Amino acid sequence: MPRTHTDPRRPRPSRRWGRRVLRLGVVGAVSCSAVVVVANVVVVARTDDDVRSDADDLDPAQVVIVPGSRVREDGSLGAVVAERVEAAVELHRAGAVQKVLVSGDNGTVAYNETDAMREAVLAAGVPAEDVFTDYAGFSTWHTMRRARDVFAVESAVVVTQSAYVARAVDLGQAAGIDTQGYVVREGGRRGRELLARVRGLGEATWRPDVVGGPVIPITGDGRASWAAGTAD
Repeated sequence: MPRTHTDPRRPRPSRRWGRRVLRLGVVGAVSCSAVVVVANVVVVARTDDDVRSDADDLDPAQVVIVPGSRVREDGSLGAVVAERVEAAVELHRAGAVQKVLVSGDNGTVAYNETDAMREAVLAAGVPAEDVFTDYAGFSTWHTMRRARDVFAVESAVVVTQSAYVARAVDLGQAAGIDTQGYVVREGGRRGRELLARVRGLGEATWRPDVVGGPVIPITGDGRASWAAGTAD
């Protein structure tokens, strides 16, 4: 019976599969990186003219929107959201906005960003009728879409840190609001935000539905939006 000889120049099947997997991995990594880069360039470029770091450069708006962030177990504000609340109060005091809309996560009874923010705004001297609460601000898109659909907001300033401001403005504009961004501080989790802008661009493009609710016009009395038992 004749013997067969393997051509030493011909790669073994296992090596061929390994090279294919490696090539696919490289292509996938490059593709994912390209998506991240493109999404970030688009979001930052199309909002750059609407971002301000000086309050004097802002156009007058109906409302300042305060996106939620972590509050402590004792109900006090974390550093990130405290900066946003402070900036919102300053804008209201200066007359740059007429109302304040605090929008946060109140997905469970034990965790309530919204009321913690509202109490801080009230403690700073903003009249109760000017303070609106959104208890279903589970993400920036939810906050902006509900500002338009539930609170009938037409123009707004969103206050947040520099890393997040482009996405917040982009989502506000996608929701149909004339949105300006006000940078309360340089910083934020920039690495995380690179990926968040990919998701944000998808939301701005496809505009998914969010939790709805009865319309509470931002031109009215903010106490109508407060949870039962918390209004004066």
